[in-house]
Amino acid sequence: MTKSRIAAVDVGNDALKANFGKLENELYIPNVIARDMEDRPVIGIEELDEKDPLDNIHIKVHSPALEENNAVYRVGNLATKTNNSTELDPGSSKSEEDQTVVMLIASLAIDAVSNGQFKAGKNDVIDANYTLGTGLPLREVKEGKDVGYRSQLLGSVHQVEFLVTPKYQGMKVNIKFDEVKVYPEGFAAYVNLIMDNDRNVINKELIDKQILIQDIGGLSTDIAVIRNRNVDDDKAQGFNLGVAESLEEIREEIRTKHGVELDSRRDVVDIITRKNDRHHIMVKGSRTNVHDITDRILLELAKKEYRYLRNVWAKNSQSEICYFVGGGSAVLKEYIKALNNKLDGFNIEFFEDENESIWMMANAYYKLVSDFVAKNMKDSKDTKEEKTTEKAK
Repeated sequence: MTKSRIAAVDVGNDALKANFGKLENELYIPNVIARDMEDRPVIGIEELDEKDPLDNIHIKVHSPALEENNAVYRVGNLATKTNNSTELDPGSSKSEEDQTVVMLIASLAIDAVSNGQFKAGKNDVIDANYTLGTGLPLREVKEGKDVGYRSQLLGSVHQVEFLVTPKYQGMKVNIKFDEVKVYPEGFAAYVNLIMDNDRNVINKELIDKQILIQDIGGLSTDIAVIRNRNVDDDKAQGFNLGVAESLEEIREEIRTKHGVELDSRRDVVDIITRKNDRHHIMVKGSRTNVHDITDRILLELAKKEYRYLRNVWAKNSQSEICYFVGGGSAVLKEYIKALNNKLDGFNIEFFEDENESIWMMANAYYKLVSDFVAKNMKDSKDTKEEKTTEKAK
């Protein structure tokens, strides 16, 4: 029997972030896919294996969880180079999109061919078993969509065939899930604040506080109200607003004003958040400031996000602090801070390390699913010991 491997996967609207095994492997893949043909042309095919597989993910996916089965995709960076790439649309539900499943099982297949735990059998086929921890926006969990999403993944074999992909061309991976845990994203963020990777309690002062967690994603915003160490389901709120529409608006204005076509929202995020030459692009070889475009559009979005915070805090007046998490928080941090200083002066906290905010969900799912596995192993051991004792009697 193949030993189950831990996978903690955050299929974010901007990018997929994943931790595997005992944190010895992690993946970051832009959440962009594009339909393609099986035999895509490659310049310098002889040097294919010298290229980075993550920049050239070209796969065929078979899964009962997909509406469009046995389709061929470019995934991640490779998909951004086409004119038919797709990103998740505002208003869509993450749990109901083929793109979410394609990204998820593609990441598992990449881990399976690269980690060394799973060995290829006949015809370069790898059988890989995973115990998965992942999550959905609070809104979708409150609507019960986590149940259907979980059942789609469990009980089926999902196959990924690597086509024109460096190092892995011709390999197939059969993925089965021994367990799938789907967590509400807001609660996951809370767990990440109070638990380290070894499942020890940290930040003990937060445990019994009533706190808010505002998770700003690409397509949605969740505000979790944490009290008595749990999400208050009645108070938690989800909104169909994220940074995706604003990023598209910036992308379109840059195209219209400067004639520069950016490949994806990922490029816009890079312009906004990078350390050097922030808010600048190259136009005909000249460094050009686009601060007027980014500032105006992002400030409008920050005002809407701040309004959500104000309304939720008004209904939960005994809250002591609000933590802003998610990729959208990294984009809007300075704007929301400025608004808060000017207006209400709430006790709010951002993560100065933008990477920590972006990886928060994947890290949280890892802690939660690792804790689940550890408890299961303990229960199994205790049961065996009880049976042994009974036999001895």
